[in-house]
Amino acid sequence: MRRPPDQIIRPEILALSAYHVPPATGMVKLDAMENPYSLPAGVRDEIARLAGDAPINRYPDPSAVSLKAALREALAVPDGMDIMLGNGSDEIIQIIALACARPGAVLMSVEPAFVMFRMIATFTGMTYAGVPLNPDFSLDVAGTLDAIARHQPAVIFIAYPNNPTGNLFDAAGISRIIDAAPGIVVVDEAYHAFAGASFMGELAQHPNLLLMRTLSKSGLAGLRLGLLAGRPEWLIQLEKLRLPYNVGIITQLVTEKVLQHGDVLLQQAAAIKIERAAMSENLATLDGIEVFPTDANFILFRVNQGNNAGSVFQELKNRAVLIKNLDGSHPLLTNCLRVTVGTPDENAQFLEALQASLKKPND
Repeated sequence: MRRPPDQIIRPEILALSAYHVPPATGMVKLDAMENPYSLPAGVRDEIARLAGDAPINRYPDPSAVSLKAALREALAVPDGMDIMLGNGSDEIIQIIALACARPGAVLMSVEPAFVMFRMIATFTGMTYAGVPLNPDFSLDVAGTLDAIARHQPAVIFIAYPNNPTGNLFDAAGISRIIDAAPGIVVVDEAYHAFAGASFMGELAQHPNLLLMRTLSKSGLAGLRLGLLAGRPEWLIQLEKLRLPYNVGIITQLVTEKVLQHGDVLLQQAAAIKIERAAMSENLATLDGIEVFPTDANFILFRVNQGNNAGSVFQELKNRAVLIKNLDGSHPLLTNCLRVTVGTPDENAQFLEALQASLKKPND
């Protein structure tokens, strides 16, 4: 007799829910931390010519030598450090977890954090340990150091700035965690373009530090490119788990071309930061809204005064505005919603829809 899926697939996988991406057709889409701006017409024309001439009948360069050289220069990767590329940061997280998944090995992060840290730990059979942040979403350094001593994690992931809270943790506190960790510490800088702070220059000082970046938040989300920088002794081992040709030829060619126009990405990031400040100020003027500081391209806020995050989220959807409902995902995120910073017009539509969705104190 053939056995059904629930007798073949691991119990911890059966217990999971797939990562949900809601449909966004016809919506003002402010739920996924994407750059809302298109590339200039001239750059798009260059990309079109590249794509038209690309030898898509051939496999891509498996080592992406030319693209790595461009990334090394654009991201100021220190001399002596290697680079590994992934199909988005998710693949890099999975490669690291697979490499570290000895029996009983622990993957640690803070909570709340990027949901894929916990999910990929489950995928790879690692034990997950989450250390709660302080109520103000700052890093609980003492609690994290205690958890390190108890769990002896093989790998620790720390997002800098953090997702979904948006804040930068104390750099000195992260350095203490790196020094105390018995294994790898991966600093995920997905939102670096909006933060102005980085551990890239610290790679040479910490033998167990790896640094992860993505260009998805800077305007290239559709290309799915992630990058890991670190010492060769780590990346040589991780490369063994990277599947052949994981970064397609179009991604390689287009990313390299866009990096030649790095000023465009910088200008767009600057525009997003200006809108971020204006949007935070406007949100703070609304009754029943608590806005949290952010160094990313999104804003976390809590609804109060009788409002319920789920109801507000649905009311926004009814008005064709899609953001992220985080209520119920972690106790610290009770009644919290997260909105991506869009264009000025998108942000105005969101604020208008939010005002209409909130209950008044006497309702």
